[in-house]
Amino acid sequence: MGLADLDQARLTLDAARLADADQAFQHSFALKPELNYGALTGSGMLANARHEFATARQLGEQATAMAPDRAAGYLVLADAEIQLGDYPAATASVQRLLDLAPTVPAYTRAAYDLETHGRTEEAEIALRRAREAAVTPGDTAFCEHRLGDLAWDSGELAQADDHYRRALAVAPDDYFAQAGQARVAAATGHPDEAVRGYQALVARVPLPQFLLELAELQLSLHQEDSAKPQLAALAAEVKLLESTGGPVDPALMLYQADHAEPSVAVRLLTEEWRRRKSVLVADALAWALHRAGQDAQALDLAGQAAATGWHNALFAYHRGAIEAALGRPEARADLREALALNPYFSPYQGPSAAKLLAGLPGDG
Repeated sequence: MGLADLDQARLTLDAARLADADQAFQHSFALKPELNYGALTGSGMLANARHEFATARQLGEQATAMAPDRAAGYLVLADAEIQLGDYPAATASVQRLLDLAPTVPAYTRAAYDLETHGRTEEAEIALRRAREAAVTPGDTAFCEHRLGDLAWDSGELAQADDHYRRALAVAPDDYFAQAGQARVAAATGHPDEAVRGYQALVARVPLPQFLLELAELQLSLHQEDSAKPQLAALAAEVKLLESTGGPVDPALMLYQADHAEPSVAVRLLTEEWRRRKSVLVADALAWALHRAGQDAQALDLAGQAAATGWHNALFAYHRGAIEAALGRPEARADLREALALNPYFSPYQGPSAAKLLAGLPGDG
């Protein structure tokens, strides 16, 4: 029951299902307090879903010590370690997971690990193998939308759109595929279609990533009044985070850095960086520091965000902008990289990258 609730939470993005899963796992432990591998690994998956990655790693370590030849413990470990920024350990856990159970969960995690290390073609192969092994519409859709994300990150818009359409054909409520379609629509000259797609999406699933993408698309179209509700919702989420604490969403902090008070993003992300050394946190903190005028400190974080070799246009733009602010010659190469990877990476930030590059000495 707990695993079923977790799966539903993943598919629907309904956080209430996580509480149901927690209750089921605790009941399982009450029935069998010792050597309860299922509840232990389920609790680890739950901790990862709640972004409690240090707790998840501890549970994964307990599970793999209890049963070194069972796969689920390594799945928990792989998810936790990659989010904590322990990339060598994550790679080892993924490889062990592949050795024990080369199924959809193993291949999709291998794909993410490979993508993070800049091995995009191998990540695509892993996702295609996952898709071949998929037996449920949800798994098939997940593989398709992740293949779409890889294509999008490489600027291959038609291919990305094809994957997103395939995802939605088997799972119409795949929210990330819906966001992907809206992204492609904006990049291919259909901004009104993109806005409508995002509006329908955030009405059901107001995740910071989706709210920010819609708001920045509207701002890029000079629809400032239309963007206000999304920006207000993001501001409310920041206030809630400040009052209650908890995991810090990098997308929420990019809103805070670009559209509100950057120093708040610096403070919250600095605390998050102490907890986990993920490249996502490094990039967001670097950008927040830049927006707060602390470019010397930002440069080191931008370098750490690039350390794994991930081909990420937003990372490259952030790094290039920081270098440009410091007058460093590497800025030109990094801004060119961002626009070469995917010139459509953001309707809001993309034009800024192009303008900044054009203004550097030697470009025009």
